[in-house]
Amino acid sequence: MAITLQDYLTSLQGKRVAVIGIGVSNTPLIKTLLQAGISVTACDKAPRTAFGALADELESMGAVLHLGDAYLDGLDQDVIFRSPGIRPDIPPFLSAMEKGSALTSEMEVFFQVCPCKIIAVTGSDGKTTTTTLIAEMLKNAGYTVHLGGNIGKPLLSEAGSMSPDDIAVLELSSFQLMTLSASPDIAVFTNLSPNHLDIHKSMEEYALAKENIFSHQGENDLAIFNRDNDLTHAMVCRAPGRVLQFSRRTSLEEGVFVDNSTIVVAQNGKKRPLFSTDRILIPGEHNVENYLAAIAAVQGLVPDDVILHTAETFPGVEHRIELVRTLHGVRYYNDSIASSPTRTIAGLRSFPQKVILIAGGYDKKIPFDVLGQAVQDHVKTLILTGHTADKIRQAVLSSQGYQKGQPTIVMEEDFSQAVLTASRMAEDGDVVLLSPACASFDHFKNFAQRGQTFKAIVNGL
Repeated sequence: MAITLQDYLTSLQGKRVAVIGIGVSNTPLIKTLLQAGISVTACDKAPRTAFGALADELESMGAVLHLGDAYLDGLDQDVIFRSPGIRPDIPPFLSAMEKGSALTSEMEVFFQVCPCKIIAVTGSDGKTTTTTLIAEMLKNAGYTVHLGGNIGKPLLSEAGSMSPDDIAVLELSSFQLMTLSASPDIAVFTNLSPNHLDIHKSMEEYALAKENIFSHQGENDLAIFNRDNDLTHAMVCRAPGRVLQFSRRTSLEEGVFVDNSTIVVAQNGKKRPLFSTDRILIPGEHNVENYLAAIAAVQGLVPDDVILHTAETFPGVEHRIELVRTLHGVRYYNDSIASSPTRTIAGLRSFPQKVILIAGGYDKKIPFDVLGQAVQDHVKTLILTGHTADKIRQAVLSSQGYQKGQPTIVMEEDFSQAVLTASRMAEDGDVVLLSPACASFDHFKNFAQRGQTFKAIVNGL
């Protein structure tokens, strides 16, 4: 049985706690600990000027701030809360643990204190939309839903006010899963492909981190896998509890699949048609897969008519093939979340015609080979920017069957200029798609800032 948040806070009384990272995810945690009378050192690489009034507020509450390049020096607190973006095996953490420090994270503690059912989603692509769909379906069915993890807001500070009848719906990244020693009641694995190899030491480590979403489940818990993805399909035999699969391509005896454009649920030897895929408001075959995964997760919780209502009314998540505007017959779409080649390929396949694609960004050390062929098949003009621009260009030039000028390739050093060039080259009936296939950290704080910049430029045309 889970302990309560108050039980956990009581266990920290008299102990020294360090929280690594001051920001959206950790500030509520820092304040909760301080309000409970716990000694907190808040550490962040950014200088004090980056936090403004927040730094003064935290200090007034009793926090000790350790900021700047040396923010991890001298860690020896009893408990250290790791920021998900920092590996657990870096020397400052290892040294602290040798001295007796306990390394944990906001998410690890949330799993200990959450009083209600947890549904969690991971995967290389599609996890935010799938997580949001599950939450929307549950809300539409009348549940009190707490949406968090790698999406929305941190939930640990709210655990004390949650009811056993509520449902927590989490998006979990590989970084959050790396050290997680618990798994949710319902685990959804959307797909797996190379990603974040700038942080993870290997594809094997990345995959093993993801597997933590189901590896600690009990026999009555449920794990949901993508039958169409070879890597996730191979994991089915390792799930300790119940299993459901979903497929856009294959008929299943147990699971959720598409049969002649109709979504079908197969359970206990019976097959139940739900609705045609053309009833789904958001475009793209990948979004059909996201719906299949979400439908599998809410079986027994959400009635079929509520699932259909969600499909017909849910407009999508910002920065995910988001229609920004139509100008002079040209449609502009913001798919800034596409930080991997597979994600961009899914975006390209959402449109019946060849598009003008803006791509490139921070290098996560993942190959672009598969993207090269997809660009040939789905792009009329490719506008490249960012650190990976030349790598993507070479992938296109090296792809099988490449012919000069198909597509036209334009290199732009400046992101804003790339958008303006796309606008200048677009004609009535064209689609301009920002789908970078890369992270944003070469020029932006995150994908959301990149998407907002794109939208501001487009709306100013």
